[in-house]
Amino acid sequence: MSTERTNETAPAQAGAVSAGPAKVFAAVDIGASSGRVILGRVNAGGENGVELEVVHRFPNGVVEIDGGLRWDFNALFAEVLKGLSAAATVAAVQGERVASIGIDTWAVDYGLVNAAGELTAQPFSYRDDRSRTAVEPVHRKLDPARLYGTTGLQFLQFNTIYQLASEPDLDGLQALLIPDLIAFLLTGQRRTEATNASTTGLFDAVAGEWATEFLTALGLRKDLFPPLIQPGETVGTLLPAIAAQVGLPRETQVVAVGSHDTASAVAAVPAKADDGEEDFAYISSGTWSLVGLELKHPVLTEASREANFTNERGVDGTIRYLRNMGGLWLLSECQRTWAAEGFQPELPALLEAAAALPPGGPQINPDDPYFIAPDNMPDRIRSAVRRTGEILPDDPAAITRCIMDSLAAGYARTIRDAERLADRSVEVVHVVGGGSQNRLLCQLTADATGRKVVAGPVEATALGNVLVQARAAGSVTGSLGELRALVVASSPLQVFVPELSRL
Repeated sequence: MSTERTNETAPAQAGAVSAGPAKVFAAVDIGASSGRVILGRVNAGGENGVELEVVHRFPNGVVEIDGGLRWDFNALFAEVLKGLSAAATVAAVQGERVASIGIDTWAVDYGLVNAAGELTAQPFSYRDDRSRTAVEPVHRKLDPARLYGTTGLQFLQFNTIYQLASEPDLDGLQALLIPDLIAFLLTGQRRTEATNASTTGLFDAVAGEWATEFLTALGLRKDLFPPLIQPGETVGTLLPAIAAQVGLPRETQVVAVGSHDTASAVAAVPAKADDGEEDFAYISSGTWSLVGLELKHPVLTEASREANFTNERGVDGTIRYLRNMGGLWLLSECQRTWAAEGFQPELPALLEAAAALPPGGPQINPDDPYFIAPDNMPDRIRSAVRRTGEILPDDPAAITRCIMDSLAAGYARTIRDAERLADRSVEVVHVVGGGSQNRLLCQLTADATGRKVVAGPVEATALGNVLVQARAAGSVTGSLGELRALVVASSPLQVFVPELSRL
């Protein structure tokens, strides 16, 4: 895929927009299984909050190409353009102006672009196994303790550093993380947004810059990635051909947000503005579960490395101190297998049946790499239980309850470890994202952690995306805590307290 390079002017200030119709903000929010384009209205109708309107939904997923698991990026970008066209149409009907566009996706994956701006191949997915054999060669050149002491990054075999080490030839190419690749094709500007850069294994957690000595040690060019950009800064404005295609003015800005979707989700955790921003834990619950604390400084101790915690950048220079855990991918893959076998239970009924089962059933380790690749998930879960010496019935309700119990227990362990390693005490657990709608999982999490659980908002990622854009445009002002107050005003929240009889 190529893009014309006729828009190479320096990025403008995000707030430099003319007066006129009411501003709305387009959030491109893409996960590993689906994507949406959402219009965000801040303080709409005089209300002190944010209103979201989904204008386009589309599926996403890995496909097998040339013997590997890849993303069909051409199809993905076509859907982004359809979504932006829909956003332009909806805004025009409402007499509004799309002031900017923000993009967030999953982390670690990238596309390789040549000097002409062409994508050389469809990007590999982190679910492909190719990087596994690159781990040992990387560690021979860079000791894991040294890597962690600089990057603070949790070890995962699909981290960007290992993916890049498995590339056969990077001569003349530049790596663009997925949201940065979308932004490049929209604007012609090559940048790397910092929250996502922090997931590569090539980012200095203290300095907030590329760890160029690691690039050199691995034989990679120092300019392999484009220069860094922070959330709230402007990437550029739309290329003329893109603007014409989607029906937006050329001056429409693409603004960097927390482009790692978890960074945007954590920015929208509805914590109290005056709580010091360190007495809560969060669980961004979706395909994966991101479980941790928000800190001011990274934790780079050997104990933290041994516990496999990660230090990733958040909005406003915060640190997302967390572990990347298994998530609702386990259940969605089970549903896919059951559907293929002719059994398609509705999720609410499945969860209700699981909730009716007694506590104390068998559990699995949801973080086991055994569960990463798509396959027959019910069989794999039952096999994992057998290895513990227990038996799990071949019953969807029992398998679902095993998943829910296992996730809740894993959340509790992770939060306790984070408190100990960061020397923090947690009073409340915020669950955001799709998993916040799962009442069984939220209640089991409250029981397992012994803490109050506040569930919501479901659309935390989109809210964080929109609020960073709105602040950049001057539509809202204030600290991260003040942005979160808008989330509280905008979102129905549910509270779950531990049930002593289930502890």
